[in-house]
Amino acid sequence: MDTSPHLARPQWMSLLAQAEPAELAAAMAPLAPPADATWLRPPQTGLYMLRGRIGGTGPQFNLGEVSVTRCSVQIDGRIGHAWVRGGDTRHAELAACADAWLQDSDKHTQLSAQVLEPLRQSLQARREAASRKAAASKVEFFTVVRGE
Repeated sequence: MDTSPHLARPQWMSLLAQAEPAELAAAMAPLAPPADATWLRPPQTGLYMLRGRIGGTGPQFNLGEVSVTRCSVQIDGRIGHAWVRGGDTRHAELAACADAWLQDSDKHTQLSAQVLEPLRQSLQARREAASRKAAASKVEFFTVVRGE
């Protein structure tokens, strides 16, 4: 993920979707949705089919379903969208509002520092912890060659 202060929209949408809901709520606490916000698509939870490929390049197969919640909001003429894994409607609402606000160049810098940067650091810390946990369980195999 790009570490520049101004992330592109797909990057910030990914970051908002992967954020822990409690962390996103804490970062967005001072920014309540305005009263004139228009909910184009209120939070809806449904299923999404995950697909995979055998060996990464082989034939496709259906891996399974995952629940997702989607939401769209219009704030000051800007439309924000969010798709988040799971059924947390508040997470989807906050992510959609953040997406709409981040499209405003006047608010982008402030929101990047206040919301995106702490979420990016938290996600990076979670990934590093998962990597350390996986590395701790790594097993090294070796072969003893018999003399001939």
